Amino acid sequence: MLIDTHCHLDAPEFDADRDAVFARARAAGVAKIVVPAVSMPTMAGTLAMRTRYGCAVALGLHPIYERTHRDADLAALRTLIETERPVAVGEIGLDFFVEGLDAARQTEIFAAQLKLARDFDLPVLLHVRKSQDQVLKQLRRFGLRRGIAHAFNGSRQQADAYLELGFKLGFGGNLTFERALNIRRLATELPLEAIVLETDAPDIAPSWAYRQRNEPAELARIAEVLAGLRGIPPEALVTASGHNARAILELDVTSD
Repeated sequence: MLIDTHCHLDAPEFDADRDAVFARARAAGVAKIVVPAVSMPTMAGTLAMRTRYGCAVALGLHPIYERTHRDADLAALRTLIETERPVAVGEIGLDFFVEGLDAARQTEIFAAQLKLARDFDLPVLLHVRKSQDQVLKQLRRFGLRRGIAHAFNGSRQQADAYLELGFKLGFGGNLTFERALNIRRLATELPLEAIVLETDAPDIAPSWAYRQRNEPAELARIAEVLAGLRGIPPEALVTASGHNARAILELDVTSD
């Protein structure tokens, strides 16, 4: 089954037509959408996606908003995780690509959230930009062995390091671009049990919707592209990636 393991359905870009966006995703065969939070003020909106559409939710503090995160947010996040029981802690990680961010503060917040994931025995949804080795170091430090490296674009060696820790790797719209040689090579060569699908909507639109708002409905065509690259039937790719997502996030799809 098609599972979008990373979609910001709660983002303001969808405020005008969120019901229609969700309906199009359903019509395209997307059985489950995982919505990760990005900051404490947006947590209520993230949780509303579970109530309104049956989405799975992850709760976490995104690294690119490190300037707005407060120490008190970490205590509040612990309480929310305890009471709301998300499927993962996320979206968390390190971003050393965006200029002006404090690497030390990012690492402090990331480490605190990895500890939360360990304490609650939850997987993590990782944001990793120009920080693969540093993220892997922290995962080993806290003994995290379950989660997804979202929008993976590292080396094969780094991919193998995540797999050795029990992680899956997320692939989405980026692989639809012919010039994305590294991503395409990895998505083709990695074992099928390593791969989960995602859109990161409204961001990372596929090639046919370049510079447009991305939607979870695009996941079906993204799956077709990846299946073509791997030389397997789309149904096989959808079945395998869906199994991987359900296993790593312990998703319940029976009620959808």
